[in-house]
Amino acid sequence: MAAVNVSALNITPFESDAPDLTIHIVKTPTDGGIKEDVSPKYRERFEKWKSELLATELGRDQWNKYANNKSFVLTIVVSGDRKGAGTDKYQWNDEGKLVGATITLSAALEDGSPPPIYYPVLNSLSTDAITHSVSRTIVAATRLSHELGHVNQTAEANMNLIQTQNKLMLQYNSIFVENGLNSKDARLLDLAGQMNGTPVQIWESREYWSEVNAMRYLSQRINKENFYCFVFKKIRRNIETYAKAYEDRFSQYPEFTNSPCWD
Repeated sequence: MAAVNVSALNITPFESDAPDLTIHIVKTPTDGGIKEDVSPKYRERFEKWKSELLATELGRDQWNKYANNKSFVLTIVVSGDRKGAGTDKYQWNDEGKLVGATITLSAALEDGSPPPIYYPVLNSLSTDAITHSVSRTIVAATRLSHELGHVNQTAEANMNLIQTQNKLMLQYNSIFVENGLNSKDARLLDLAGQMNGTPVQIWESREYWSEVNAMRYLSQRINKENFYCFVFKKIRRNIETYAKAYEDRFSQYPEFTNSPCWD
């Protein structure tokens, strides 16, 4: 979602395609809901991903929240031309309320593994986890849940702040590369103050909030499976190793704090 020059900052994102960061102001929809832009070629696999999401209370609640909202259009696209997944094309009404967004899923959503840094939950479902009987459709549904997390958090955010961040991140990245990656540059410190953080801080904060959503979904989906503790211990290890500063985001939810895997 964030306009971060991740290659310059030595980050390998899961959401690798450049997002559309334009602030779109539109009239509040009256015929909203979830619009599935899925070709017949990918329809069967998408239905399997959706069924896995809807197998949990959290997944059903979040899906229905958008499916039944006539004042919000959530478009879900399955594309054979991208990797990973991403959420962008956010739309606000003239009152600054989010009224639309687009989630784009790779047709190969079940494949690959994002890094443990920034993606402690999605990474827990990497190849070694799949060998422990985690189905590929659960992997895909967890990634879809992560993207729904982006929509949820953006709906609660201030449109003007997001607009400022998306605009100034481009300036920040340009200066950062130009000055030889000197983050102490006075110009960068001023921009970070206006944005409430550096581009990396903003970007990783957005990703970790979405990972919390993925963790909650995954807990509900696999808590009776024999590989549950294998996966959750890996999540905890990833958080403690790469995201200690964000651990409280996960620990405020019983799905994490009260896991029997910690006994």
